[in-house]
Amino acid sequence: MVARPEISAWRPRVAGVTEVFHAQFTDHAYPMHVHDAWTLLIVDDGVVRYDLDRHEHGTPSDVVTLLPPHVPHNGSAATPQGFRKRVVYLDMTYLGERLIGPAVDTPDLRDPVLRRRVHQLHTALRLRGDELEAESRLALIGERLRQRLRRQLRKGTASATASALPRRDRSVAHRMRELLDERALDGVSLAEAAQLVHAHPTHLVRAFTGEFGIAPHQYLMTRRVDRARRLLLDGQPPGAVAAAAGFYDQSHLTRHFKRIVGVTPGRYARARP
Repeated sequence: MVARPEISAWRPRVAGVTEVFHAQFTDHAYPMHVHDAWTLLIVDDGVVRYDLDRHEHGTPSDVVTLLPPHVPHNGSAATPQGFRKRVVYLDMTYLGERLIGPAVDTPDLRDPVLRRRVHQLHTALRLRGDELEAESRLALIGERLRQRLRRQLRKGTASATASALPRRDRSVAHRMRELLDERALDGVSLAEAAQLVHAHPTHLVRAFTGEFGIAPHQYLMTRRVDRARRLLLDGQPPGAVAAAAGFYDQSHLTRHFKRIVGVTPGRYARARP
């Protein structure tokens, strides 16, 4: 019998933190998806394997993983026992776009001091009234992450985000992503997108998928799920969240939410500690 997932999710009153997510999964496999936030992840039990920018990685318990925003990744248990993880999602501006390249190159950091500090941060984040401690610990974590990523940037090793696509195809893909970000709630048809981006529909899909490693419709749904998570943490009911996040109805939200997050919106909303 497969063990039921166990999760906790909340938004603390700590500047820079958009969400805290603790989860234990046995058989859930995350599909390719993106976040508009930095994902700071530690695994307490088991191992998570994942693909980032078409490269395979793993997260044993002695590693701190930093996944950059807007870069597709997936994830699944590397052992039959599953995994237990703790995640802090950091605002996009916390580390900035300039450090995305180095983070793509080396997302898994073997750093005992950093690992201990992230653990201490999670402990503080669970306790109301200890926001100053959490902010202080996060400041030290941010400083250490920036030092490592900037050192790598100076060495000129941040090359993993380079694309083999022609410049015109890359331009088409990035214009399409901007359009999807602008129309995340209302959506856009492929025909309309092709007219706005000035590309054939088939070419548009191929260019986007080739540049970002995820299809346009998958990208759009993950952006909507991210918005739904924040609205649920604000206390809004799933039925209202569905429309506010751009989904057709609550069942449409539930289908995509469970596929990406691993639990239903209702259970996620009740998971605050």
